[in-house]
Amino acid sequence: MRSSNKRSRNKNNRNRSNSVGNVVNRVFDSSGPEGKVRGTPQQIIDKYNQLARDAQLSNDRVNAENFQQHAEHYMRLLSEAQREQDARREQQERENRERQQQRDAERQARADQDDAPQPSSDASEASQPDVIDTSSDSEDSGLVETPEAKAEEKPKKPRAPRKPRKKPEPKEAKAEETPSEQPTPDAAE
Repeated sequence: MRSSNKRSRNKNNRNRSNSVGNVVNRVFDSSGPEGKVRGTPQQIIDKYNQLARDAQLSNDRVNAENFQQHAEHYMRLLSEAQREQDARREQQERENRERQQQRDAERQARADQDDAPQPSSDASEASQPDVIDTSSDSEDSGLVETPEAKAEEKPKKPRAPRKPRKKPEPKEAKAEETPSEQPTPDAAE
């Protein structure tokens, strides 16, 4: 059976490596010579600089140097994080400029395509052949007669007007009339 401590240690290591980029806003607990100092790197730097000034005013050069070294450590952390952020920001801006240039080039290419005359693939806009007049001698022209042409030649007969349909009688009414019209066997005897 695995220890749960081992799993949690692995999880913490993964999280620590991902959060390095967010040092500027991260809250740290610093164990200095005067006790714990808690805050963002800038707050910790300010606190240690204040403690170093207080130690200098009380003529405690050892503690003043100690506080200055602690402040310098967090100053280096903060400056490295800010450098990384600036590099990331510049990289993103460069990528955005490249994407924008690519989009502009694509738009320009589409606009050039739209402006250029193109051969139309639409049959209605394509050039049409001359129409041949078949109304004169159709036997001499050598063309095959189609059923559509025959239909055009025959005059259509006018249709007779339709007769109105009779409405069917309801089935219930027929069922009621049927027994009363037939004589019952008792009445026949």
